[in-house]
Amino acid sequence: MHSASKPVALVLASIVVYYLFGTIRRFFLHLTSSSAVHHGPPNRRWFFGHQRGTWSSSRRTFSTDIKAIQYVMRNDFIYSKPPGMQNILKMILGEGSGILVAEKTQHRVQRTVMNPAFGPNQIRELTRIFLEKSSELSDVWEARITAGGIGEVNLVNWLSKVTLDIIGLAGFSHHFNALNDRGGQTNELNKAFTSIFHSAGWSSVWLPLRAALPKAIQPLLRAVTMKTSAEVMQRISRELFMESKIYLAATGEKDTGLSARDLLSLLLKSNMSSNTPANERMSDADVVAQVPTFLIVEHETTSLSTTWALLELSLHQDIQSKLREELNSLPTATPGMDELNGLPYLDAFVRVVLRLHAPITTVNRIAAQDDVIPLAQPLTDSDGTVHSEIPIRKGQTIHLSLPSVNTDKSWWGTDTSEFRPDRWLKVPDSVQAIPGVWSNPMTFWGGARGCIGWCFSLIEMKVLLFTLLRSFRIELSVPKEVLMVLKVALTQRPSLRSEPTHPKLPLIISVEELVNDAVWKPFLVESD
Repeated sequence: MHSASKPVALVLASIVVYYLFGTIRRFFLHLTSSSAVHHGPPNRRWFFGHQRGTWSSSRRTFSTDIKAIQYVMRNDFIYSKPPGMQNILKMILGEGSGILVAEKTQHRVQRTVMNPAFGPNQIRELTRIFLEKSSELSDVWEARITAGGIGEVNLVNWLSKVTLDIIGLAGFSHHFNALNDRGGQTNELNKAFTSIFHSAGWSSVWLPLRAALPKAIQPLLRAVTMKTSAEVMQRISRELFMESKIYLAATGEKDTGLSARDLLSLLLKSNMSSNTPANERMSDADVVAQVPTFLIVEHETTSLSTTWALLELSLHQDIQSKLREELNSLPTATPGMDELNGLPYLDAFVRVVLRLHAPITTVNRIAAQDDVIPLAQPLTDSDGTVHSEIPIRKGQTIHLSLPSVNTDKSWWGTDTSEFRPDRWLKVPDSVQAIPGVWSNPMTFWGGARGCIGWCFSLIEMKVLLFTLLRSFRIELSVPKEVLMVLKVALTQRPSLRSEPTHPKLPLIISVEELVNDAVWKPFLVESD
């Protein structure tokens, strides 16, 4: 053998051995698993298992039992994110441990430091930024309307831009100017987001393969598929961190203007506060890691939820008209957070959207030790034995599907899949047991790891709907039969069957005459 080919052969042999070992190990766990006697869906693919795109199948415990979910949720020191998911997040977030990566004590310390930035009073202040950017999007759309009184927009594209602008200002007091297409950081970030989150390739074999590879091999794949995008996001995150740190050093904690009340500034103030013990402060690397976390959570999830909301309105014109009538009842174009929360039909509409279209569809946890999970509903195994609990082995994966809980007929009734906002005007008593962090759906998860930015996303979404529906009537520009759901990573996005690898939702917009025509007065976001 040629000397130059020996290292290549050695690497290939190592990979083969690694996967053979993993296959044998998984086969042994199949045979000895405590869940082997439990009923599950028939495995129609001997090699791929139930998920066609994976390298090989593995046994997981899937549950929608509320008591089991509560137990896993409350015992976050036992049940943490699987190593594969941790590795993927670290690729994106960089060297530090963002709140999405941090586990156990580190996570609780970070959450304590970050909580002040996401309180109701803070979101109340940031609502003016949501309104300003939503109005800017409305102006851009209005300029696209032709002499015939209608225009066409790709909703996915425009909502991604406006939510990026919003998190830029509300998160870092930074102007990305995505709505103006001025290039620079905006184009870089958009390309990075597209590469990491919008590519259908994430739903293929690469995601589980990357998660399964040892750390020594992972950089090879990262260099091919993610390295450039992750580095762009991390570099911009460091730049935003330094901007905020320099600004605070120059102005001090006495500055109470809106520029000093963005999420990152408040996080830095809380982290440097004399009330925060030195051993509980985050390192600079950990603070920097929160920047892409904010970008991912507050940009991507809100954009996705609002996309589904406007799609549903385009499909249900009666609901759109009823919602617009309520929005027009406010005598101002610049309502505050409390005024928006006081609109019952808007609240009901948002709740049904988030119940049926959870931005994140799956929560996976891996057991750090042998354990027993209690059940609310007894389980009968293949031998006929009734169980009130499930034994779990160390290293076993627990798969929790949020949409399954959000649409379970035993909780929501036989019409659970029907898009009916009126349901929330009289919620079934049974759903009160669902342990979500917000209301009854599991959309924002719950417990110690519940979404810290749920209030931010909720009000941002309400503001976008308020502004756009008062300005425009929206309709689908294509037959609904050509729509499809594009599953990317752990999310679901609307797309077209003719373009199945990219999220897209074309809408027809026309100007809507306001019942209460209020003058828009731009806010000054640099000072009070």
